[in-house]
Amino acid sequence: MPYLRIQTNKEIDEASKASFLDHASKLVAEQLGKPESYVMVDFAPRRPMRFAGHDDACAYLELKSIGLPETRTRSLSEALCGAVESELGVPADRVYIEFADAPRAMWGWNKGTF
Repeated sequence: MPYLRIQTNKEIDEASKASFLDHASKLVAEQLGKPESYVMVDFAPRRPMRFAGHDDACAYLELKSIGLPETRTRSLSEALCGAVESELGVPADRVYIEFADAPRAMWGWNKGTF
């Protein structure tokens, strides 16, 4: 049920993407206290992006989950921004994260909903 999408304008090699996907999946599961078997992580292809008027490395992340508590967004932001900065080389102050709590009935899986 948790879904994390990563978009960046920085060129990231395939090995680094794979490593980051693995780490991000574990991080999201741990931070949300959910089984990793339900976590989906997506690394979008490199795209043109501007932040603060220039095209230096930046990233936009979306994290959606059923029951995403507002009380966890600060620690999630710290963990995700830290991972993007240390593993992808995008400074934390050039990362935006959109958090969304999805109602169970609005999240489909396995021919049904949660």
